[in-house]
Amino acid sequence: MVQNLTFNDLPKAVTMLTKEVSELKRLLVEKQEQPTAEQPKQWLDLNELIQYDPEKRTKPTWYSKISRNEVPHYKRGKKVYFLKSEIDEWLKQGKCKSNAEIEQEAEAYLSNNSKGLK
Repeated sequence: MVQNLTFNDLPKAVTMLTKEVSELKRLLVEKQEQPTAEQPKQWLDLNELIQYDPEKRTKPTWYSKISRNEVPHYKRGKKVYFLKSEIDEWLKQGKCKSNAEIEQEAEAYLSNNSKGLK
């Protein structure tokens, strides 16, 4: 729907567009991360996990993390297995936000909470 915007309406319209774009981006990322029939779940054993790990942690380090339940894992007898998708999510937990992401969140927060101040 197209409507006539005045100069005074622009900040509100830009904020609304920013929120909509952020929501679209979130939905696209969420959709991309979901396993599909074409993307079967990939299992890793400990040796494969060590190769996959960007930090190349050692076996003793991984055994320590497993024993303290710091990393998502599955045990079958003495064997330990990992779902690649769960490891990816676990690795993402340490993500540091960029300045642009922090500024965007601050703008969204201020636009949502400044309504009662006017």
